[in-house]
Amino acid sequence: MSTLSAVLITLTCILVPVSLITVWVHDIVLDTDRYVETVSPLASNPAIEAAAVNRITEAVNVRVDGVQVTSDVAAWLDSQGLPPRVGQAVKGLAPELNDAVTQVTDKAATRFVRSDRFETVWTDANRAAHSALVHALTGKGRGAVGVDEGTVTLDVGAAVETVKRDLVAAGVSPAEKIPEVDKQMVLIRSDKLQKIRSAAHALDVLGNWLPVITVLLGAIGVFLARRRRRALVATALGAAAACLIIAIALAIARRFYLDHLPEQVQSRAAASAIFDTLLRFLKNSVRTGIVLGLVVAIGAYLSGAGRLPRALRGSMDRTADSIARRAGAHGIGTGRVGTWVAAQRRWLVIGALLLVALWFALWNHPTALTILLLVAVLLVLLAIIALLAATGRTTPSSEHAPKGRSGPVGGSAT
Repeated sequence: MSTLSAVLITLTCILVPVSLITVWVHDIVLDTDRYVETVSPLASNPAIEAAAVNRITEAVNVRVDGVQVTSDVAAWLDSQGLPPRVGQAVKGLAPELNDAVTQVTDKAATRFVRSDRFETVWTDANRAAHSALVHALTGKGRGAVGVDEGTVTLDVGAAVETVKRDLVAAGVSPAEKIPEVDKQMVLIRSDKLQKIRSAAHALDVLGNWLPVITVLLGAIGVFLARRRRRALVATALGAAAACLIIAIALAIARRFYLDHLPEQVQSRAAASAIFDTLLRFLKNSVRTGIVLGLVVAIGAYLSGAGRLPRALRGSMDRTADSIARRAGAHGIGTGRVGTWVAAQRRWLVIGALLLVALWFALWNHPTALTILLLVAVLLVLLAIIALLAATGRTTPSSEHAPKGRSGPVGGSAT
């Protein structure tokens, strides 16, 4: 392997996981429709629902003060000339009033959060504020989702207003005094957020071109290598190893983030759900990179001239020949088609590989299961080619079978 080839292959292995990250940033994080499609299911996530109920209840309870209400009622009773003990008794009802309001508020908030209305509010708020959440990595924008010194928050004021109306409708008249609430539900907080903004912008710019550049560099590196098949195996394994490192890093980052949540993030389960949802496509892409690298490496190795690959291919050909002979014995044959396939087998195999590769390239956001499906399709195509070629190899023997004698029958004419 030449020095230039080694450098290009090493660079390719490094750029493969970076390319996956750029595609995730460009196609998922910074695309409104895909982002909304990604976060919409969170509206029905139990952890998010519980966190929203707690936050809405807290926001309402801040505005409904049982002590103040009972004090006002006691003062009014005193002004009407009732004995002081009546006012004291009313004041003693403050804890019960607070508990009652909390229970009613919690029920109303739970009913709202579990309804389709909350899903609509959640989806509309995220869509309307997508530019603000996108700019969590660029520092620009402000809306229902805002960014301030490394903290990403969601304004739950709209939800509080809906619960306020439900409380009033349920007969909780003090809820009428709830003013407009500017209450924030902390989604993400990280001191590193400011530091990665410029990097995120660069990744967005590179999202369209870096994957293409990476593939070209890898292809050139393999082409310049003295042993191209071995270089392809090394490139595929190196890319898979790099993706594995990223997968481990994501797992460590998740654990570190959840173990160092600030006090503003009240629900570890909700933070975990948001983290996993936002990074789901990146994790899938990394797993896909690992599987694809292993599949390419195994395929390149098995197509080589080593003892094990030759033994496997020989066993497959003998099996195909055996099946073809049995089919021929029962009058089943492919005629000229089999002969042609046997003569053009190499090019047909290359065509099958290119077809599957093109299918993979055109697949929108392929996964590890996609690769396994395409591998199964390729194996079926190769098996069909092998069987047709086997019938072509057995055809000449039947065609050259002994025929009846030609010439005059009987002895010499002389």
